[in-house]
Amino acid sequence: MVILDELDEKILDLIADDARIPFLEVARKCNVSGAAIHQRIQKLQQMGVIKGSQYLFDPESVGNGTCAFVGILLRDPSESDRVVAELRKVPEVVECHYTTGNYDLFIKIYAHDNAHLLSLIHDKLQVIGIQRSETMVSFNEPIHRQMPIRKHHD
Repeated sequence: MVILDELDEKILDLIADDARIPFLEVARKCNVSGAAIHQRIQKLQQMGVIKGSQYLFDPESVGNGTCAFVGILLRDPSESDRVVAELRKVPEVVECHYTTGNYDLFIKIYAHDNAHLLSLIHDKLQVIGIQRSETMVSFNEPIHRQMPIRKHHD
C-alpha cells in the first residue's frame, strides 16, 4: 500500500472529479506551484496510484445498449490464463475478474442488443473452454464513481 500525504490526497480528489482540470488550477486550489503539481502527478503515476488517463464513452450513445455480467465456470480451471487471453480478443468484453464463489471468472460485456449478446455468448464465449455460464443483464447503472481516497490522517 502506498502512503499518501495530504497534498497527494487533495490532488487525487481534484483530478478524480475532473480529469481534464489544468495543472495550474490544481496548483491554485492546493496553494502550491504548477511545477510541484506536475512532479506530484508524475510521482503518483510512477508509483502506480494513477493508472493513466482516458476519455470514457457512454456505451449506449455509441450503439451498445445492452450491458451484461457473465459468470463463467471453466471446464478446466488450469486453463484460466488461456481463456483470459481469448477473452482479451473479444472487444465487447470490457472487464474480467478472477472470483471466489460459483464462478472462475466474472466478465462485463457490452453488446448492441440482446441478439448481439446471444451471438457473443454462443459464438465467442462458449467455444473457448467454458463449461457453463450465467448471464445477468443490467437495466441501468444508478451508481458509478471513483473509489474515494482513504485518508490516513483523519
